[in-house]
Amino acid sequence: MTTPILSTKLYIPSPRSKAVLRPRLIERLNEGLQLHRKLTMISASAGCGKTTLLSQWIEGSPLPAAWLSLEEGDREPARFLAYLAAALQTIGVDIGEGVMSKLQTPSPLPLPVEAIVTAILNHIAVLPDRFILVLDDYHVMDSKPIDSTLGFLIERMPPQMHMVIASRQDPDLPLARMRARDQLTEVRTSDLRFTFTETAEFMRHVMGLDLSAEDAALLESRTEGWIAGLQLAALSLQGHQDAATFIRSFGGKHRDVLDYLVEEVLQQQPDGIQDFLLYTSILDRLCGSLCEYVLRSEGRDSPLNAISGQETLEYLERVNLFIVPLDKERRWYRYHHLFTDALRQRLSRKGTSAVGGERDVSELHRRASEWHERHELLLEAFHHAIAAKDVDRAARLIEGEGMPLVFRGAISPVLHWLDSLPKEELDARPALNVMHASAMLMVGQMTGIEPKLQAAETHLHAAEDDYTRDLIGHIASIRATLAVSKHQPETIMAQSRQALEFLNPHNLPVRTATIWTLGYAYQLQGDRAAAGKAYQDAVTVSQKIGHIMINMMATLGLGIIQEAENQLYVAAETYRRVLDLAGDPPLPAACEAHLGLARICREWNDLNGAEQHGQQALYLAGQFEHTDRVVACEVFLARLKLSRGAVTEAVAMLTKADHFARQHHFANQLPHIAEGQVLAMLQQGNVRSASQLAQKFDLKLSQARVLLAQGDTASALVILEHLRADMEVKGWADEQLKVKVLQALSLQAQDEKLKAAQIIVDVLGMSEPGGFIRLFIDEGQPMRELIHAAALNKRRQNIDKPKQRFFRGATDKPKQELVREDVNKPKPVIIGEAVDNPMHDYLERLLDAFEAEGLERGVPSVIVPGVVQPADSLVEPLSRRELEVLRLIADGLSNRQISERLFVALSTVKGHNRTIFDKLQATRRTEAVARARELGIL
Repeated sequence: MTTPILSTKLYIPSPRSKAVLRPRLIERLNEGLQLHRKLTMISASAGCGKTTLLSQWIEGSPLPAAWLSLEEGDREPARFLAYLAAALQTIGVDIGEGVMSKLQTPSPLPLPVEAIVTAILNHIAVLPDRFILVLDDYHVMDSKPIDSTLGFLIERMPPQMHMVIASRQDPDLPLARMRARDQLTEVRTSDLRFTFTETAEFMRHVMGLDLSAEDAALLESRTEGWIAGLQLAALSLQGHQDAATFIRSFGGKHRDVLDYLVEEVLQQQPDGIQDFLLYTSILDRLCGSLCEYVLRSEGRDSPLNAISGQETLEYLERVNLFIVPLDKERRWYRYHHLFTDALRQRLSRKGTSAVGGERDVSELHRRASEWHERHELLLEAFHHAIAAKDVDRAARLIEGEGMPLVFRGAISPVLHWLDSLPKEELDARPALNVMHASAMLMVGQMTGIEPKLQAAETHLHAAEDDYTRDLIGHIASIRATLAVSKHQPETIMAQSRQALEFLNPHNLPVRTATIWTLGYAYQLQGDRAAAGKAYQDAVTVSQKIGHIMINMMATLGLGIIQEAENQLYVAAETYRRVLDLAGDPPLPAACEAHLGLARICREWNDLNGAEQHGQQALYLAGQFEHTDRVVACEVFLARLKLSRGAVTEAVAMLTKADHFARQHHFANQLPHIAEGQVLAMLQQGNVRSASQLAQKFDLKLSQARVLLAQGDTASALVILEHLRADMEVKGWADEQLKVKVLQALSLQAQDEKLKAAQIIVDVLGMSEPGGFIRLFIDEGQPMRELIHAAALNKRRQNIDKPKQRFFRGATDKPKQELVREDVNKPKPVIIGEAVDNPMHDYLERLLDAFEAEGLERGVPSVIVPGVVQPADSLVEPLSRRELEVLRLIADGLSNRQISERLFVALSTVKGHNRTIFDKLQATRRTEAVARARELGIL
C-alpha cells in the first residue's frame, strides 16, 4: 500500500487581486537569486504576510517554482521526503519511480534518508535551468531528523536549485555558517512590518476604508505593522462609525489583539457563520461535503443541517475572512493558521452556540474521522479519532481492513499514540499491545517488543474465538521475525508454524511474512528445497497483495538458493530483480542482493564488478543496527583482496572483522572469517597457524587444503571423501563442487593423473552451466595443467567425432553466440558444429583466464598450490623493465594491454612474466604481486 499525496499541499497560493505591492522586499529576494545564494529564510511571527510576499514574488519571477505547504503530519522523514519529491515533480524534476516507491512503501527497516536525498539531488543536478523550491510553514515540523535531512540537502544542493523557507521561528540549520559564506538571504519580522505608507494603502485600496493619515499612523503603531492585525482591525472597523475611537480602544500584544478582534469579527457575522467557523476550525483542510458532515446535527430542525458547505466557503473567501484556497477549482480550503488557532481556542472555552446548542468538541472530531475513513483518508481519520479520545475507533483504524495502518506508512503517529496511552488502556485491548510490538519491530526497537507481546498474552480472553486466535498467530509471527535477526532456526520454525496455525486465512500480510520466516528457518537448517518452496509461496502471495517488502525478501531468498545450486546466471537475474524491488536508492535489505552479485561477479572473474557490488553491499549493511551483515561484507571484500594478491590488506580486513564480530557476539560469522584467514595464512606460507585455525573451527575443507599444502595428500583425500559423501546426501551442489576440485588436485599431487582427470571432467560438467572461473584460477598452476590436459583431450575427441549440429534452447545462459542459417524461416538456433562445442568454448575461456593471470604453459610448478614459500630477499633482483611490467600487472592490466602500454610485442611481455615469476617464486600474477608487496618491492 502507498501513502497518498495530497496535491493541495503543492498548490502555490495565487496573489490577491487587491494587495499591497512590496518592491523593497521583492528586490531583496531577487538579490539572493542574483548572487546565487543557496537559501532565502523568511522568519517572522504569525500573520506577518510571509506567504503573501512569496506568492507575489513567485508570480513575477521568470524562474519556475515548486511549493510545499507543511503540516505537523509531515514530521515523519518518509512523508516529508515524499512530499518534497512530489513538489519537485510539479516543475518537471524527474525524481524517478524508485525513489517515490521507496518513500511511499512501508518498511520495517530504517529509512535510508541520506541515500534518498542524494538520489533526489542527482536528478536535480542534470537539469539545464534554475528553479525555486519553497517550504512554507516550516515551523510546524519541530523535528530534529527533518532539520538534519534538510541541512544535508542544502549543504549539497546543486546550483540549479534555490531554497526558500518560510517559518515562524528559525530552524535548526547552520545559518551562522551560511551567513559567513554569503549563502543566506534573510527577511525577518521587522522587514515585513508594514510602513505607514503601506498601511494607508492597504486600508484604502484593499479593505476599502478611507482613514485619515493620523488614524492610519495610529493603527500602524498599535499593530506594529502586523498585517494580520491590520486585516482583523479593518474587518472590525467596517461595523464602526467612529474609526478613530475604535483604533484607540485596543492595544496589547499580538495574542491579546487577536483574541479581541476575533470576538469583534465573529459578533458581526450571522449566528450560522459563527458556528460554521468555530466547529470547522478542528479541520486542517476544508471542503463542502466534509464541513456539512461535521456540522450535521441529529436534530432535524437544526439550522446547521441547512448550511451548504461549499457556498459558505465561497462566501468566506469573498469577504476575506482568513480563508485560503488550496486548488484552482476552489474545492479545498484552509483557514489562516493564526485564525485557526484563535477559533480553536475560543471553541475550547465556549463549547456552546446560540443556534446549535451545546456541541461536544470530541463529537466534531469523531464525525470528521468518519468522513475521512469513508473517503479512504485513513491517516487523517486516525488523527481525528485520537483527538476525539475514541480509543476503540483509533484501535480499529490501526488494525485496518486487511492491511494495518503501520503498513500504510503511518508508523510514527501510531507509535506516538500508543506510547501515550496508559498501561490500563493497552492491557484492556491486547490487540493494541500486539500492534505496538509490530510497529516497534518495523523501526528496530527490538528490546521492548517481547514485554508488549507478553502483556498481550496475559490479557487475552480465555475464549479462543477467531479474533483471539488471529492475535495469537500475530504474536507468534512477530517472535519468528525477532528470531530471524538472531539466526535461530529452531525458534523461527516453532513460532512460524504456530503463527500459520492460528492466523486467520484472510490475514494475508502477516501470513505472507510468516511464510518468509519459515523459509529462512529451512535455509538455516540446510533444507534448501523446503526453503525454496517457502520463498516461492511468499513471493506469489506478496505479489498478489502488493506487499513489496516481503516480495523483495522472499525473492532474495530464492536467489541465495539458486546460487547455492550453482545456477549463477539465474541467481544473478534474481538478485537484479531484488534491486528493482528495492528501488533507487535501495532499501538497506538490498545489501544481500549486492553481496550475492558481488560473489557471482568474482566467480565470473569480473573483479571490478565484484568490488563495486561488494562496496555497495557494505554501505547498505551499515544502515542496519545490531546485525552481522557488515561483517559478512567485510569478509567477502577481504577474500576479493586475496584474489587480487593483496594478502597484507586482506589479513588486516579479516582481523578487523574478527574483532568486530567478537565484540558484538556475532559467533555465526567467526567460521567464515576463519576460512578467509586460513587462505591468507597459506598464501603467506604460515602453514602451521593455518592448520591450528582450521582445527579450532573444525573447517573440514580448510583442513584438507592445509594437508594438501603440507604434502599429506592421503589424509586430505580421506577428509574429502567423507565430505563428498555428506554433501551428496544433503544435495548441496556448491559444496560438492568445492570438494571435487580439491580431490582432483590431491590425486594429481599423488601422480594419479587418470583419476584426477576423471574428476576434473565431472567438475567441468557441473561448473560450465554457471560459468565458473575463479573456482579454477584460485588453485594456481596445478589446476591450469589439469584444465590444459582436459582441453587437449577434448580437441582430440572433436577431431575423431563426425560433426553434427548442436541445438540450444532459449533458456540457456546468456552470452552464447547464436547463428541462424536462414533468417526468413523459423529454424532451430545453431550454435556450433560439434556436440561438445559449448564445453570447448568453456575450456578456452578458462585457459584465457589462466593466461591473463600469468599461468601459461611451460611455467614450472615450483610451489604447493596456495602457498608462497617464505624468503627474506630475492636471489636475483628484478630489472628496471621487469619492475615496470610488475607494476602494470599490479594495476590489473592484461598482457596485451601491457604490450600496448610499453610498445613491445606480446611475446616479450610473456617472457618478462616468466622471468618475474621465477625470481619471485610465484606461479601466477596474484602471487607475484603479493610476494612483491611482502618484500617491499611494490
